Amino acid sequence: METPKFPPFLPVLVSGLALGAVGWLGLVYVIFGTDPELGFRWLFFFFVMLALSGTTLPVVAFLNRRFASHPPANEGVLLRQSVWIGLYASLLVWLQLGRILNPVIAFFLGIGLLLIETFLRMGERARWQPPKDPEDE
Repeated sequence: METPKFPPFLPVLVSGLALGAVGWLGLVYVIFGTDPELGFRWLFFFFVMLALSGTTLPVVAFLNRRFASHPPANEGVLLRQSVWIGLYASLLVWLQLGRILNPVIAFFLGIGLLLIETFLRMGERARWQPPKDPEDE
């Protein structure tokens, strides 16, 4: 069994750029090219999530590479963490649209998402098995 390694940065960067480009171009289209109807409002939230998830994917990959964990984060973990950021931003925009967003709600929402990610990483760490040497068997 081989030791899990961190994914290469170039595919993560290309994926982040593609996801971010679709999100930002979609946001520009929804903001400047449509009327504020219900369907386009939900499309706006979707594009906010895509834009921020794609933009933060290379940053999340860099931070996970810089502050490595055992086992190292794979592509799924990197994508999940960047989607959490996009989801957080979309929720903040949605709450602001209803004019109920305040700093306390934003803080506790962020803490809640951080706790969920922490528990998911703890579960992954608990399932991880160190590589076995063929000499030990």
